[in-house]
Amino acid sequence: QVQLLESGGGLVQAGDSLRLSCAASGRAFTIFVMGWFRQAPGKEREFVARISRSGSRTFYADPVKGRFTISRDNAKNTVYLQMNSLKPEDTAVYSCAARYSDSDVGGYDYWGQGTQVTVSS
Repeated sequence: QVQLLESGGGLVQAGDSLRLSCAASGRAFTIFVMGWFRQAPGKEREFVARISRSGSRTFYADPVKGRFTISRDNAKNTVYLQMNSLKPEDTAVYSCAARYSDSDVGGYDYWGQGTQVTVSS
C-alpha cells in the first residue's frame, strides 16, 4: 500500500496562490496515477485534477481549468497542486489520492487525510 500526506493548505485572500503537496510513502510512487479532490462544507467530494504516472498527461475539472496545475516529481515521490487566482468557492478540504488503474471507471485505491484551503473575499 501507499501512505499519502498532504500539506500546504492555509487561509488566503481571493486572488492569492497556494501550492499543495502530497508526499507518498510505502510503495513505488511511479506505479500510481495521482489525483486531487476537494470537499466543500455541505457538499460532496469532487474531482479536481489527475496526472499520469510519468506526468506527461493531465486532466482538470472545468471550475479549475486555467487556474490550477497538477504536477509530480517522481524522484521526490510527491505530487503538487499549484492553485492560482483562488476564489472563495475554492474553499474546501483538498485530498490527494492514488490508483493503480489507468481507467476512470474504477475508483482510487488510497487517500490522504486532506488539507484545509480557505479563501476569503
